[in-house]
Amino acid sequence: MGGPSVQLYSVRDAFAADPDETLRRLAAIGFGSVEPYGVVENVEALRAGLAAHGLSAPTAHAALVGKELDAVFAAARELGIEVVIEPMIPAAQWQNSADIVAAAEALNAGAKVAAGYGVRVGYHNHWWELESRIDGRSALEVFADRLDPEVVLEVDAYWATAGGEDAPALLRRLGARVCAIHVKDGSLAIDASGQVPAGQGRVPLAEVLAAAPEALRVVEFDRHEDVFGGIAESFAYLAGVGK
Repeated sequence: MGGPSVQLYSVRDAFAADPDETLRRLAAIGFGSVEPYGVVENVEALRAGLAAHGLSAPTAHAALVGKELDAVFAAARELGIEVVIEPMIPAAQWQNSADIVAAAEALNAGAKVAAGYGVRVGYHNHWWELESRIDGRSALEVFADRLDPEVVLEVDAYWATAGGEDAPALLRRLGARVCAIHVKDGSLAIDASGQVPAGQGRVPLAEVLAAAPEALRVVEFDRHEDVFGGIAESFAYLAGVGK
């Protein structure tokens, strides 16, 4: 497993203003890879910036459900992205088995298109997929049971914990299905306030990382006053725990 990555949504304002300088600053912190968002919209900036700063993008976020997929996967292939991750299916679609099955089938269909481009598909959770229970199980796990084997999960440790789940136990149950973890910490507020560098909040990150030793670590902040400083502290935390 390579070193940690960082979700570019964390620095979305800086990236929108000056993508090249933003990627330079992340590389200077020590990152060898990043996780882009909106690959079609940002393909030109990423094409230039990744190459200029020696960065790779093994994973990326892009809306997939109900979207035109060929452009997304073509851009992903061009940028060397291996897994394109649907960042969010709204909470209303996680409240009953039929809707959950439909969501899984949508990603399974997307994965078949992706395969033609040599790309895989994944899903990233928020809190509601864990908060919603179907016959005593989290909606996320009901969903995972209906995914084709090649579809993977990116578990956001903060949101899973905020949703009331024991995130390390969840990761152990999901096992090899998990390709990446969003390394995020804070107060567990669902409005994204109170987020702090990794290891300084209420998420049991040491146990999370131990539960999924092979998963890519992706640092993320939804919101932070000093986001580059917070990212640097999270990078140092990951270096300190040997992951």
